[in-house]
Amino acid sequence: MKVALTIAGSDSGGGAGIQADLRTFAAHRVHGASAITAVTAQNTVEVTSYVALEPAMVAAQIDAVASDMTVAAAKTGMLANQGIIAAVADAIARHHLPFLVVDPVMVAKSGDRLLDPVAEQSYVKRLFPLATIVTPNLYETQALLGRPVRSLPAMREAARDLLALGPRAVVVKGGHLEGDQAVDVFFDGEQMVELPAPRIHTPHTHGTGCTYSAAMAARLALGASVLEAVRGAKEYLTEAIRRAYAVGRGHGPVDHLHLLFPRDER
Repeated sequence: MKVALTIAGSDSGGGAGIQADLRTFAAHRVHGASAITAVTAQNTVEVTSYVALEPAMVAAQIDAVASDMTVAAAKTGMLANQGIIAAVADAIARHHLPFLVVDPVMVAKSGDRLLDPVAEQSYVKRLFPLATIVTPNLYETQALLGRPVRSLPAMREAARDLLALGPRAVVVKGGHLEGDQAVDVFFDGEQMVELPAPRIHTPHTHGTGCTYSAAMAARLALGASVLEAVRGAKEYLTEAIRRAYAVGRGHGPVDHLHLLFPRDER
């Protein structure tokens, strides 16, 4: 069985982070390994606290997995600080992991910055050159490029500029734009592809970014091309959102396991 590695934070509410990634890997019939970067206390309403692990411990988890298993693909989520970003970049380079999906968790859905500017630049300098795909949302794209991105033409231009920072491909996620379609923009230096999907009106979208990038990593591990992995992950995420469910008082999770269970079996 192929192995995919997630390097991300733990979500005690079970909707995002490591928990979402491992369920996504399982749905794709890929063995999921993990390196936890931070432990969060959160639920469907809020994040109440978190503790970042020491960078050396994050690196030790990656080393333990990669020294024993053949990691076919990896993804990053919440990396918390500059020290962890550097440790992760060094470990990925050390083990020559073949495919890396970087979800640059820098800005919350509210628009609040989650990292200081120095750590944000570490993403660009250390991880982007190692990345097969980088998957920023519009807030993160704006933070990375220092300008607003509020239209499809602006997303296309942003994709070009982000690719120049070093990754093999970029997916600029357009879920925060208005309209009946949720359109992402893929660019790999040769193909500029728009990826539309019907906008599903639901409050239960916790963990969508984690799930999307994990699905890309799983599909890369299974042998898909970069564009095929992105297309398939978009289709998977769209159905996961369509089948999202309520737990708790806030934003529930998407249905990561829908590939395994027809609707009438839930």
